[in-house]
Amino acid sequence: MQSTVQGQVVMSLVVSDELSFRLVADLEYAAADPYAVRLTFHLPGDAPVSWVFGRELLVDGLSGPSGEGDVRVRPLEGPGRVPEIAVLLRAPGGDALLRCAVPPLVAFLERAGRLVPVGEEPTTASLDAALAAILSRGFENQG
Repeated sequence: MQSTVQGQVVMSLVVSDELSFRLVADLEYAAADPYAVRLTFHLPGDAPVSWVFGRELLVDGLSGPSGEGDVRVRPLEGPGRVPEIAVLLRAPGGDALLRCAVPPLVAFLERAGRLVPVGEEPTTASLDAALAAILSRGFENQG
């Protein structure tokens, strides 16, 4: 059974209104961490940079402003262009504003939703019960 969903998107790192750079970013969603999405950027000449944030934040950011902390997502509107979102990443070393087309994100999120549907993520109680069951089997087998 598949336990991760991966995708790739092209994002634009916005430097100013007149200047932006295209970056390739990998997206990863794992059933083992059902609330999170990992976004990894491949920067020329540097090691990859990863950010992990809530899947719900990304889903909500497709239709309206989302996020209050280090990651904020909002739709960009404009007549006659492919729908895009803006992703603002805030770090002590500075902020990064990125733009990304919506269709590849929606395709990725739909595949992630088939793996673990939104709203059907395991609760803490079910995780605690699963962990207790695993641990009790381990002790029984040590006799």
